[in-house]
Amino acid sequence: MATIASGALVNLEELVPTSQHFKHGISLRVTGKLQDYDVETAVAVIVDRNASLKVDTQLLNINLRIGSTFQFIGELLLEPDKKAILKARVGRNMDGMDLNLYRQSLQLLRDFQAGR
Repeated sequence: MATIASGALVNLEELVPTSQHFKHGISLRVTGKLQDYDVETAVAVIVDRNASLKVDTQLLNINLRIGSTFQFIGELLLEPDKKAILKARVGRNMDGMDLNLYRQSLQLLRDFQAGR
């Protein structure tokens, strides 16, 4: 029986070609505000600060609202032009979450795990 990897917590700004998380098929958990959604293709675009990511939501049964904060877990797929799209298997509305506090807590978690 195949196991499903947990999604590594990453900020959208970290998803650059030099990142350890910028690999085809890697399981990620990302959070951002919904900027755009194409109903025909089920592709959403989330943003956080100056970074954005396309998210394929075909597998989800979720009500997406522009301007709301969402968290997605799925696998990163790299297109031939090195553009990334997350094939989401889980999505949830995170309205009310303070994104600045979220980023701070993520950094504290990483510091703790690194033994600092």
